[in-house]
Amino acid sequence: MSLKSVKEAEANVQELTVTIDAATFKAATVKVYNKQKKDIAIPGFRKGKVPMQMVERMYGKGVFYEDALNDLFPAAVDEAIKESGIEAASGAYDANVVEIGDNGVEFTVKVATQPDADVGEYKGLSAEKPAAEVTDEEVNHEIDHLREQNSRLVDVDDRAAKDGDMANINFEGFVDGVAFEGGKAEDYDLVLGSGAFIPGFEEQIVGKNIGEEFDVNVTFPTEYTPELAGKEAVFKCKLNKLSFKELPEVDDEFAKDLGEYDTIAQLKEGIKKELGEAKQRNADDAFENALREQLVENVKAEIPAIIIDEAAQQNKDSFIQRFESQGISYEQYLAYTGMDEKVLDEQIRAEAEKQVKLRLALEKIAKLENIEVTDEDVNAEYDKIATTYGLDLETVKKFAPAESVKADVAVQKAMKVVVDNAKAAKKKAAPKKKAAPKAEAAEGEEKPAPKKRTTKKAAEKKAEDAE
Repeated sequence: MSLKSVKEAEANVQELTVTIDAATFKAATVKVYNKQKKDIAIPGFRKGKVPMQMVERMYGKGVFYEDALNDLFPAAVDEAIKESGIEAASGAYDANVVEIGDNGVEFTVKVATQPDADVGEYKGLSAEKPAAEVTDEEVNHEIDHLREQNSRLVDVDDRAAKDGDMANINFEGFVDGVAFEGGKAEDYDLVLGSGAFIPGFEEQIVGKNIGEEFDVNVTFPTEYTPELAGKEAVFKCKLNKLSFKELPEVDDEFAKDLGEYDTIAQLKEGIKKELGEAKQRNADDAFENALREQLVENVKAEIPAIIIDEAAQQNKDSFIQRFESQGISYEQYLAYTGMDEKVLDEQIRAEAEKQVKLRLALEKIAKLENIEVTDEDVNAEYDKIATTYGLDLETVKKFAPAESVKADVAVQKAMKVVVDNAKAAKKKAAPKKKAAPKAEAAEGEEKPAPKKRTTKKAAEKKAEDAE
């Protein structure tokens, strides 16, 4: 097997003419025959005992050619690419057999090569960077979350039900005096005022006492199930139990119970720091993503379609694998979302094109900046991958070749050059709106996730409830 010639087919695409000698190809056809002969049956011969020459006479001289070439093709192409010295940026495609037979094989394939990207000015880029300031409202909002997380239910026995109570009820629904399917439950916990049940239901429990039996009269909404939509119903109910949510006081004791701070002032300061760090990470990520977008827009390169096609297919395969790991097939995903597969493919390809352009830009920047990657850099990246995916180091090294990891680290360093030399512009203030309830994340901006803490009292209460 050898390379016969190389010629440029189009920009950044080389066409290789590859030959396989007669002896190698003959040996491959014999190997295919030996693999398949157990299944070959011809009148006059026992199954699996038909001579190769008889099979070729019966079905044609080239009966084993296609399978033999398929067996030899990968190694032949790999050898030809190495011999050519080209830097392949895609797998071989558009294979075309020129000659095949007793004299061997000659075929052509195309291989995309790495495009030379023009990245333009990559230093001094400018992008908006959200402020990482934390307001008192946001801190208090997280305090409220903590109080909710550490609340406890307290039984009520000396008053009637009111909004906000947890009511434990039995109920059975009737339409025209006939019980309907799914309208019955016992010991059902319902937070009054939550809107969990149809309109008018929860309001009629308010004011009732424990042990009281009563009717709840409602009309099902018109958008309800067809069997019940718009119909009047009566629910026979009994109030078994009442309880309410008791929130801890915002004091030093509360802070101590969380186990990290001695005073409420320290707790608030700690929350402010955590929110600030999370906001800073989000701001840094948003800034870097904006710079990436600019790099993609600025890059100029003649990119063979096959490179983008392969990247898109990898993205799609990964996308499908994520859903399948959760027990959802690709077909089910399309059905659930109503997404047209053609539209999804277009979206995946558009994203793949951006990824390819960004990678080309950063690889070019790494060369322009003479970025070096040390063994220590590679080992640190291996450690990072192993930690992220919970794998041992040897497994990571098995599936991530050192050269590939080295290239990835060079790209990361190139992006750092871009970020370090970029200008951060303050994010423009949004138009003032009417006061909104409590501080929420701005639209399009990821809200920092609060750290979940549990007080000792709440933990003890949960332990008691579990016993």
